[in-house]
Amino acid sequence: MKRKTRVMLVDDHSVVRMGFRMLLDATDDIEVVAEAESGEVAYARYSECAPDVVVMDLAMAGMGGLEAIKRIVARDARARILVLSAHEDTSHPRRALRAGAKGYLSKRSAPEALLDAVRTIMAGRVYLDAALAQRLAVQDLSGEHGPEEQLSEREFEIFVHLARGLTVNQIAELLHLSPRTVGTHLYNVKQKLKAGNQAELTLIALRHGVIEP
Repeated sequence: MKRKTRVMLVDDHSVVRMGFRMLLDATDDIEVVAEAESGEVAYARYSECAPDVVVMDLAMAGMGGLEAIKRIVARDARARILVLSAHEDTSHPRRALRAGAKGYLSKRSAPEALLDAVRTIMAGRVYLDAALAQRLAVQDLSGEHGPEEQLSEREFEIFVHLARGLTVNQIAELLHLSPRTVGTHLYNVKQKLKAGNQAELTLIALRHGVIEP
């Protein structure tokens, strides 16, 4: 009998994890072997349970999904990580793929798409849904990218938190950085995006689909 694909679910909402677990466990070829509610927990459990595929959310407290992807891939270059995110802009998938993810899927996709994505990545191929792949290709051909593309990975992460209304001190605590370091990144973000204050950063994020209204 063929061994099932072992999956670890990473999402900070227990109800979401439960729904994905029920969907995946109902198949004959996939089983959920571990869950994690944060990037930190995912990184710690990855070596313990050795999943074949990690299904990773991005918007979580603490280090977040992007940093978790980078750390897991640094530990295991063969890691297969599928991002399953509510973010439907192009910046998040670009950054996730650069960090080492093997696929990106919107949470609004049909349930069958998740099964297809897990199987595709398990087979050693990259998975992007058709609509997202087309948008990325059009941007690459036209050279039209949002202003947030010029931010470094850390600046982008802080930009997203700021756009959601978090304070410098809250971000420092979440990312385990000093407030001074976050303040320096904030200054650089404002300069690069030509924003005068946090409200303008939020408008930029909303305009380019980086955060949901």
